[in-house]
Amino acid sequence: MSKTLKALCALGLVATVSACGGNKASDDDYVVVDPAPISVEPTYTGKYK
Repeated sequence: MSKTLKALCALGLVATVSACGGNKASDDDYVVVDPAPISVEPTYTGKYK
């Protein structure tokens, strides 16, 4: 293989590794919060109250 082809393959490998790895720090940014209910369910107060 020629030196140019080897250099292009090496550059492609470096670009692939840098694009796919090293982004592990953003996993801590996600926070899940239970949403508040939109309305309160009515309670039973008797038949005609």
